[in-house]
Amino acid sequence: MAVNRFVLNGISYHGHGAIQEIPGLIKARGYKKAFVASDPDLVKFGVTKKVTDLLEQNDIPYTLYSDIKPNPTIENIQNGVAAYKASGADMMITIGGGSSMDTGKGIGIIINNPEFADVRSLEGVAPTTRRTVFTIAVPTTGGTGAESTINYVVTDVEKKRKFVCVDPNDIPDIAVVDPDMMSSMPRGLTASTGMDALTHAIEGYTTAAAWELSDVLNLEAIKLIGANLRKAVENDPDGREGMALAQYVTAMAYSNVGLGIAHSMAHTLGAVYDTPHGVACAMMLPIVMEFNAPNTGEKFKAIAEALGVDTAGMDQAAYRKAAIDAVRQLSVDVGIPTRLEKLKEEDLPFLCESAAADACAPGNPRPASLEDFEAMFRKLM
Repeated sequence: MAVNRFVLNGISYHGHGAIQEIPGLIKARGYKKAFVASDPDLVKFGVTKKVTDLLEQNDIPYTLYSDIKPNPTIENIQNGVAAYKASGADMMITIGGGSSMDTGKGIGIIINNPEFADVRSLEGVAPTTRRTVFTIAVPTTGGTGAESTINYVVTDVEKKRKFVCVDPNDIPDIAVVDPDMMSSMPRGLTASTGMDALTHAIEGYTTAAAWELSDVLNLEAIKLIGANLRKAVENDPDGREGMALAQYVTAMAYSNVGLGIAHSMAHTLGAVYDTPHGVACAMMLPIVMEFNAPNTGEKFKAIAEALGVDTAGMDQAAYRKAAIDAVRQLSVDVGIPTRLEKLKEEDLPFLCESAAADACAPGNPRPASLEDFEAMFRKLM
């Protein structure tokens, strides 16, 4: 058996009210001031305040940074680095979905590895030598799992592309996964981030580097998502709690084994059309599953069963179709569109080249040519 590395964050807290732990975690470690990175909508709707109120009640000073876009940019990170330096903070709290956490990862890495200040040099497997600043990550979406991954994604506005950074030094020290922080998430965002989590789980389960430890986690995440995403979209507290756990569990796994071309294609759709990441993933996932099916052995049988399908008596073709149909049905049930109106014929060559060059592409179980990418993108038209 090959040597498989597995990186996990050191401590995580789960359950309703888990954010109450944060002040004690900061004080016990002797930190003096927090840099709170959270996106503008969370600040506006009072979600960030749930944590900053706790800091105030416990006399912990903080600086709030919210110059963060849904697809965070090089500039968001560079402005954040300047704000962190000016703040006098000695630790960070990231509150939000992938955008806040990815911005925070970039900031924390550059603070302790200033030679990467241009941000672009962090693309791929980043050769940093020092860990990020001490970070407590508080997710507010049931999807990205960024609080337990070694990855972050940055948008290069100038070059119209997204790039993936992979770095064990960026993983937050502590994750606080409190479903109450997700209760104000609107229906559409609950659906799209939940489908992002499903894409993580299915791609991580079928990726070329998958192995027993990652498979156990990803399969459990698929089961949790199948059982909870529809309920979470209706703002059911049990559904929220199930999705909070599911996104964390699959992130532990996919962070270590990688993803596939559903993510490659979603990244480029996000960079070119600003399509929300979870929506792009949800639209691409069944299309990519159809493409990958010949290279997945019996794994689609397990996926179908995890999503509640009785596969008794089904042959390989039937259970593969059943798995794809179950994913497509879940996506439709939570309101994800199946077509991308913005997609233009003249953009196809650039989209295909970007998807092929994306850091997630090599992990795909079936190699894809530019012609394959074009055929798959066309299914969104």
